[in-house]
Amino acid sequence: MSTGTATKNDEPTILSRAIDPSNGSWPVEVAKGILSIALSPSDRQRMDELAAKAQSASLDSDEEIEIESYRQASRLLELMKAKARASVARSGQTH
Repeated sequence: MSTGTATKNDEPTILSRAIDPSNGSWPVEVAKGILSIALSPSDRQRMDELAAKAQSASLDSDEEIEIESYRQASRLLELMKAKARASVARSGQTH
């Protein structure tokens, strides 16, 4: 049953609401650990390759799926790091 209010419920929006990156409520040590997470150099290189192919509209269907997976993983990391930065800032410590 619809309440008349449209709520966007795609994966990035749901994760954003769940993580709530503006609320710095994580313990500072957890936040610092999350801030140290990064994609591997080979993953960053592959993302660059896929991005270049996407700009020239030459991705095949498997690469379309692959680049979307990288986008989703990157978005999740961005959300977690935003919350981690807010948590560190709330604590008064620097990362």
